[in-house]
Amino acid sequence: MSYELFYWPTIQGRGEFVRLALEEAGVDYVDVARESGGMARMMAMMDGPDYPPFAPPFLKANGLIIGQTTNILLFLGQHHGLAPAEEAGGLWVHQLQLTIADVVTEVHDTHHPISTSLYYEDQRPEAKRRSADFIETRIPKFLGYFEGILGRPEPKDFLTGGTLTYADLSLFQLVEGLRYAFPATMARIDAGYPLLGALCERVAKRPRIAAYLASKRRLPFNEEGIFRHYPALEKQDDEATGPTPAQSPD
Repeated sequence: MSYELFYWPTIQGRGEFVRLALEEAGVDYVDVARESGGMARMMAMMDGPDYPPFAPPFLKANGLIIGQTTNILLFLGQHHGLAPAEEAGGLWVHQLQLTIADVVTEVHDTHHPISTSLYYEDQRPEAKRRSADFIETRIPKFLGYFEGILGRPEPKDFLTGGTLTYADLSLFQLVEGLRYAFPATMARIDAGYPLLGALCERVAKRPRIAAYLASKRRLPFNEEGIFRHYPALEKQDDEATGPTPAQSPD
């Protein structure tokens, strides 16, 4: 089965969670918007008459058009061994992915807490307040939750035990994104989540993922996607530094 992935061509964003699953599965896929004429194709499909997606990412697979990151991963997990086959296990991995999606939304809201249509510069005071709470209460709450899952009833390699799922890939991406966006915070607290750190190292060393991370297919983090590094958001003073780009379709 070959796939066409439709997502913005210059950012990791939500599409990166899908890219990691496709890479780990070792399936053929085209990152459509990164090819000549791809953006026009993507926008045209969003205006299609049948099952039009609200926004990227969406995946074309054997005539199906599948939108929403978590929905795409549910599909890939079922078809490529990236989720348990039994119903209970499949629902559990889906639930974990939905929780990761919640964190991703909160990360986005640290730099755009008022409106996605405003510049970061236009909501900087609110972004500082939102980020302060996210750093103090939300990051520890979410990372502590996943650390606890990895440790119960005894330490394990992956979220469901000894087998990797798409939720493990997404958790790796989440942690990498947090390390980019909030480097001082993560450097300070990383050691408090040893099982989570070990999982991320384990994912990064998987042959297909390691090859992908070292390739040009892996776009760098930047200040247009979900995970943005604004040094001011980790500072206590009100002095802002760094670029202030407009909202991007992350």
